[in-house]
Amino acid sequence: MQQGTRLALRSRLPKPKLGWREWVRFPDFDDVLVKAKIDTGARTSAIHAFDIRKIEREGEDWLAFNLHPVQRHKVPEIACVARLLEERYITSSNGQRQLRPVVRVPVIVASRTFDIDLTLTNRDEMGFRMLLGREALKKRFLIDPGRSYLGGKKPKEGDQ
Repeated sequence: MQQGTRLALRSRLPKPKLGWREWVRFPDFDDVLVKAKIDTGARTSAIHAFDIRKIEREGEDWLAFNLHPVQRHKVPEIACVARLLEERYITSSNGQRQLRPVVRVPVIVASRTFDIDLTLTNRDEMGFRMLLGREALKKRFLIDPGRSYLGGKKPKEGDQ
């Protein structure tokens, strides 16, 4: 089969649907689940992170940081490490520009694994600990804004 034919067939496969909020799994961050708002208005994905520190590994810049994956809770606290991709100016929903560190990490959404660019910022006062932005969503999913958790319900404690 020719390359063009494979691409044409792949583009006709139905894309899975996501609701306006979904569970996102981070295999590199202790396999933690985070409830994310699906935000097609945000270009880049963002997660609540704190105690962000730059460290060096084999001559490269990495970040060590902590996550509180559950909204309005200080436990659990997940210690994370990821390679610093870049620092990027992000305009928040209130119009303020902020220079944020960006990491590229694998995620699992609706049983699909792929890498996303993720900005680290304080989202403690926001309704969701994470936003999944349109760069992570495009060409992968269709969004149904009237539904939730179309990618799957949160597994029970013993199932994780």
